[in-house]
Amino acid sequence: KIQGIQSTYLDLRNKDISKFNLLFKQIAAWTANIAAQNPDLVSRSVIGKTYEGRPMYLLKVSAFGPNKKAIFMDCGFHAREWISPAFCQWFVKEVSKLNDKKIFYKIPLLELSLSFDLCFTILFQDRMWRKTRSKNAGSSCIGTDPNRNFNAGWSIGASKKPCDPTYCGSAPESEKETKALADFIREHLSTVKAYLTVHSYSQLLLFPYSYTYKLPLNYEELNSIARAASKELASLYNTKYTYGPGATAIYPAAGGSDDWAYDQGIKYSFTFELRDTGRYGFILPESQIKPTCEETLLAVKYIANYVLEHLY
Repeated sequence: KIQGIQSTYLDLRNKDISKFNLLFKQIAAWTANIAAQNPDLVSRSVIGKTYEGRPMYLLKVSAFGPNKKAIFMDCGFHAREWISPAFCQWFVKEVSKLNDKKIFYKIPLLELSLSFDLCFTILFQDRMWRKTRSKNAGSSCIGTDPNRNFNAGWSIGASKKPCDPTYCGSAPESEKETKALADFIREHLSTVKAYLTVHSYSQLLLFPYSYTYKLPLNYEELNSIARAASKELASLYNTKYTYGPGATAIYPAAGGSDDWAYDQGIKYSFTFELRDTGRYGFILPESQIKPTCEETLLAVKYIANYVLEHLY
């Protein structure tokens, strides 16, 4: 069954965002094309390279100008979560349209595609691959879970065994990918006012903390934003999301990028876990790309507008 799905998705479809673009060169070409087609709104840069040498592309979605505050969003942390980078592509395409530009003329979106290992889920027949591709000293097992590798309660609630899917790495930011992301955000802390990380699946909208049951200082505000954003999302297809702090809404987990960003002083930090709740799980059919992206767009736009009205 999985092999059949894989062979179906191997077609090059970088112009069609209603299909899964699984090969790195497809996504790289798409980012170049969208920037070329919208030079007044979208620009592309490279903030680092993966363990296997692939560039990590950042798209800036904004009217160009100095000293603007920004929202940072990343997609594709885990290779098996195909709907995540699909949403980021959809999102950039949609906000490049005239009726959505006004938000991001005022507050730029910095979007990082971390989908460098999607091709591994195809070419090596491992549809459930989760981790990076780095080698681990003293072990034949490959990779670290990048979302257990940030310096946020590191190693608590994560595995220290290299063969486990939630292996936290040898040290915080041991992975080239997580370090590149963290370095970029550290360099732009005065600019980045919100952090969104897009995953799947479970239909959740989470905020800090996950590495502790302690509530964040602005818990009431974050909970209110998550409630309203979830309501916006549900308004289109009645898709129900659970929201709340990660540790209580799902389970304790350390080393996550959302907790790390919050602890750096980014007070609006959220994790999206997109469709579905388990029927298809990571193998979400292409027929659900469009509705998933349409509804999630409403939630992200709500958060963006809120941040714009509550700059700090």
